[in-house]
Amino acid sequence: MIRSIFTCGLVAAWVVLFSVKPLSANKTSEKFPARVDCEGRYPGHLQGICLDDERNIYWCFTTSLVKTDSQGKLLQMISVVSHHGDLCYANGKIYVAVNLGRFNDPKGNADSWVYVYDTQNLEEITRHETPQVKFGAGGMATHQGRFLVVSGLPHEIEENYLYEFDDQFQFVKKHILASGHTHLGIQGATFSENTWWFACYGDQILTATSDLKMRSRHAFECGYGIVGLDDGQYYIARGDQVQDKGHSGYLLLAEPDEKLGLKVLGP
Repeated sequence: MIRSIFTCGLVAAWVVLFSVKPLSANKTSEKFPARVDCEGRYPGHLQGICLDDERNIYWCFTTSLVKTDSQGKLLQMISVVSHHGDLCYANGKIYVAVNLGRFNDPKGNADSWVYVYDTQNLEEITRHETPQVKFGAGGMATHQGRFLVVSGLPHEIEENYLYEFDDQFQFVKKHILASGHTHLGIQGATFSENTWWFACYGDQILTATSDLKMRSRHAFECGYGIVGLDDGQYYIARGDQVQDKGHSGYLLLAEPDEKLGLKVLGP
């Protein structure tokens, strides 16, 4: 049940989020480099990131699914159908939010799925239809065996919708996040330090309590992805485009900041 997943209240989550001992801005994490550049350029822009238990990194470039080591060295790449979005890791598998229809359509003409891939060879294992995600599955995260799918959003709607599924992708509940409007909805999600983080276009980052009550909204650029690491650290994703060469992606180490939401560490 949903209460078995999201149990901490607002006060406890806020204390955990901003009581983490920060790293020096001039030091690199002992575990994670301050910056990781994904090897190669790809036709689509970066849309999501996640790490497995060995700290390999998975990058989704809408039509390319890429696996690198922790330093960004290319290990494997496959072409995938558009539009593959944000992704998450669980139990040796990669789960990707996929929309084969229209995003952000008020009439709900999305075609939302979750595709599942083997981390060892990026072979597709299965796929799950998620028709409840009305405006297009764009991102996802996992916590305690359940999955949360985030989506696009028509311009006239002043809240976001979060769709919870169990480990067999049976629909559990639609959550309403009192976020105000965010441009094209939510693109990326992660759960870390008893906090939900939601990355949006337009340089916006949202946080919510563990039971998905809206907490904060800050101006911060991470619309291409966010993933929680250890000890209060996060990787946020960014990228660029060079005409006729394609899109790149890179990760920056960050930590929570009470005023900024997140703060990038290092140079």
